[in-house]
Amino acid sequence: MALDPQLTPPPTTALTIRLGERRVQVPAGTRLRELLEAFDGHGLALEPVAAKVNNKIADLGAPLREDAAVEFITLASRDGMMLYQRSLCYLLVIAAREVYPDLQVYVNHTLGDGIFCQLLAAKYRMAHEEVEVGERDLEKIAAVMRRHIEADLPFERTQVTVEEAQAIFEANGQPDKVELLRWRREPKISLYRCGEHLNHFCGYLLPRTGLLGTFELRVCPPGFLLRYPNHSGPDRLQEFVWYPKLFGVYREFEAWGKILGLETVAQLNAIIEAGGANEFIKVAEALQEKKIGHIADLICEKPGQRRVVLISGPSSSGKTTFSKRLGVQLRVNGVRPVVISLDDFFVDRERTPRDEHGDYDFEAFEAIDAPLFAQCVRRLLMGETVAMPRFDFKEGRSHPGPALGLDTDQVLVVEGIHGLNPRLLPTVPEKMKFRVFVSALTQLNIDYHNRIASSDTRMIRRMVRDSQYRGYSAKETISRWPSVRRGEGRNIFPFQEEADYIFNTALSYELCVLRQYAVPILEEIGPDVPQHAEARRILYLLSYFRDIPVDEVPRHSLLREFVGGSSFTY
Repeated sequence: MALDPQLTPPPTTALTIRLGERRVQVPAGTRLRELLEAFDGHGLALEPVAAKVNNKIADLGAPLREDAAVEFITLASRDGMMLYQRSLCYLLVIAAREVYPDLQVYVNHTLGDGIFCQLLAAKYRMAHEEVEVGERDLEKIAAVMRRHIEADLPFERTQVTVEEAQAIFEANGQPDKVELLRWRREPKISLYRCGEHLNHFCGYLLPRTGLLGTFELRVCPPGFLLRYPNHSGPDRLQEFVWYPKLFGVYREFEAWGKILGLETVAQLNAIIEAGGANEFIKVAEALQEKKIGHIADLICEKPGQRRVVLISGPSSSGKTTFSKRLGVQLRVNGVRPVVISLDDFFVDRERTPRDEHGDYDFEAFEAIDAPLFAQCVRRLLMGETVAMPRFDFKEGRSHPGPALGLDTDQVLVVEGIHGLNPRLLPTVPEKMKFRVFVSALTQLNIDYHNRIASSDTRMIRRMVRDSQYRGYSAKETISRWPSVRRGEGRNIFPFQEEADYIFNTALSYELCVLRQYAVPILEEIGPDVPQHAEARRILYLLSYFRDIPVDEVPRHSLLREFVGGSSFTY
């Protein structure tokens, strides 16, 4: 169907559509693809792959039913690249199934610019064992993927009942999806068809396989990396960077999850339904406590030498509570810590640098008063008593804080996102420092093909905390999040492999608690604001989790930093 931009349909069937600054009228039922064709691609440099209709993401085949603001999505955006990654994972699943029909693809976790994946052999219904993957295996799978890309097959979205979907996945040998759908709150669910394959993904896919030309499969024993481009260069891969320490932490927690029989949300929900949440929480918290105790032991191995412990990590990774719990473990070792936060060294709000969009860039190194911080640390190490600043986040201003001193047998514990940056304390000798990188490295999956991004867990933590204690709405948190992520990429992640220890603050049960705080504030974000699409995506993610009462969370837990009720003072 072709539309004449000059043609005005009868008022009873006409819709007013806003395309940027342009307003046009089209017949009710016009599909987004037809709208795009009528207006010559809307002047976009890249091919649109989806659209936002009144700030709700829709595929190009969706019909317009009401007056709407329409924004087309390309691969040069974060939303477009998320579609790319999901679609690429689907293509990988299809190709691996064709090459190795008896094996299951497990889309595990991100690592750099890729996703660590594995091939698993079924032992019995919900248990699998790893299959070692070699170059020849990946060549076969990649060849099938490229064949499907050249065929330019459509990804077709359809809706079925939950019961129909369960029957499909039961027949396909995908018990993880069958179990997941037990917890589906809606009677229907969207599936995607590609050729003869049907699958469910938590979000929209690209229109067709021909758009997936840029990828790489790279051996990463015992599995492999599925590498993809990013929205700043959707037609090319970035230079490969390996993160051995980070990968080791992921593997360690993956092994722990398998021991507990916990890899997916369905398995977690089953534990809760059986009344096992309290015991599971105790084990999860005890594991973190054991790790923190081990870090304290490492710091105390060289008495009197490691005077400054630098704790860094991205936003909402739990650095503050970790530093306080580490302080407790240091006391167990006979070492008295003095804990300070880099957050208290933020410059006043009006001096905070702004990013390329004109928003405050709180993650920039220049957002902290680094010279003042270095001066305070130098004086503390010399044995002086120092008047420390205290930053008020609601006022956006620094105030005088308490006076601190550091005895020769004490350790200074510093937490903040720039803790590993070599620009922070360049004059302090390296032998006096012990660096810890802290992050919420989410290990739990929705199912074998739908992972939970660590950045999503952190954003949910942050919006819950900020809405309660920092005066920011969920809409504001979502709005700032791209800037936060850019800042992390510039100022935090480049230094993570320099850490002496990487500590994972993620708790497998935490979204069952956080959802009770997050859902109400996300539902306040209406369709009239751009953040609505992201709010809907997070709400969909949280919809699969069963609730765990906050009273079940220990008062010393890292999670208390975000939901309140901690035994620590912040």
